[in-house]
Amino acid sequence: MYRVTLIPGDGVGPEIAEATRKCIDATGVKIDWDHQECGIEVIEAEGGVPPRVLESIRSTDAALKAPITTPIGKGFRSVNVYLRQELGLYACVRPCKTYKGVRTFFEEVKVDLVLIRENTEDLYAGVEFKAGEDKTATLIDQINAAATGKKINTPAAETGVSIKPISVPGTRDICKYGFDYAIKQKRSSVTSVCKANIMKFTDGLFYDECRAVALAYGAKFEWDELAEGVEADPTLKGKVEDASGVTYMERLIDNMCMQLVQKPEQYDVIVTQNLYGDILSDLCAGLVGGLGVAPGANIGPDAAIFEATHGSAPKYKGQNKVNPTALILSGKMMLDHLGEHEAAAKLDNAVAEVIAEGKDVTYDMKPDRNDPTAVGTQEMAEAICKKM
Repeated sequence: MYRVTLIPGDGVGPEIAEATRKCIDATGVKIDWDHQECGIEVIEAEGGVPPRVLESIRSTDAALKAPITTPIGKGFRSVNVYLRQELGLYACVRPCKTYKGVRTFFEEVKVDLVLIRENTEDLYAGVEFKAGEDKTATLIDQINAAATGKKINTPAAETGVSIKPISVPGTRDICKYGFDYAIKQKRSSVTSVCKANIMKFTDGLFYDECRAVALAYGAKFEWDELAEGVEADPTLKGKVEDASGVTYMERLIDNMCMQLVQKPEQYDVIVTQNLYGDILSDLCAGLVGGLGVAPGANIGPDAAIFEATHGSAPKYKGQNKVNPTALILSGKMMLDHLGEHEAAAKLDNAVAEVIAEGKDVTYDMKPDRNDPTAVGTQEMAEAICKKM
């Protein structure tokens, strides 16, 4: 029996959370669900994420979380970001795989890649200074005084500032996670993505440390010159598995976007920073049919949260209409995380069968979105349950 925190969220969250719970229970794995309400209404009423939610996640094996609404440009910061930072969930894992029956532009190409995104640093660290405030103007003056090259030349009273921290340990941790994942899942390559040609002291550091980790794992470098002048991460010496069968590659973020659109089948595990990862995850979801089939996990040393990539879609709240596949596949990832690999495979196969048949699927998975034979959220979940 596993204890798992269940956060129904808001908007369409409660509907897809219930559908996912049904499917996971249908695998036969025994789970004691600890329900924790943490939607936008609760957060506004209690002045933030209730402490009981963090306490629950820290005490259980894992958490399954449905979407929670984040106000745009105002109000509280993203609950997702808050939970990742508070719980040390440094690795965001987002598989993108084509399923037969899902309409994509790549129906002749099998896409099966995994995006691994650093979760706690970069511009999403939330170190921001608002335009017009005295402390922002003071910061700009300090930056300009210390700068040896480019300075901030826009008026201080009209300029906002965000800080982009990229650290050695943060980079090494996420790259190590990428290689461990590649070895465990028998993947053939790890590609590090950033913009080191422009941001040399942050993204340049990212490349340097990824190379040091790759060297420590004994990975094959796509280009020999990538390893020139690099020393293997000494903290990993003798402590990691051999990755000589894994190729280490590098791509700049803009080129990576083009490469994924042109030849996604050439990529396997992609490791990147927080902002780039957020953008690439939606791009990769588009390759395989959209956010409706894009699962995700946020994993740290002591906790893990499994959630869909998409948002709360409040306009569809209570209509039993939205596609539950992304959260169900996130549940599949949770089962794998718990060590229930047979149950995870059974759930994945059941989802694939229902989608391939194309009968008991929601409107967005029909060739014609107005098809009257489309079923609701719960009905699709029940069809998946019957396949197990």
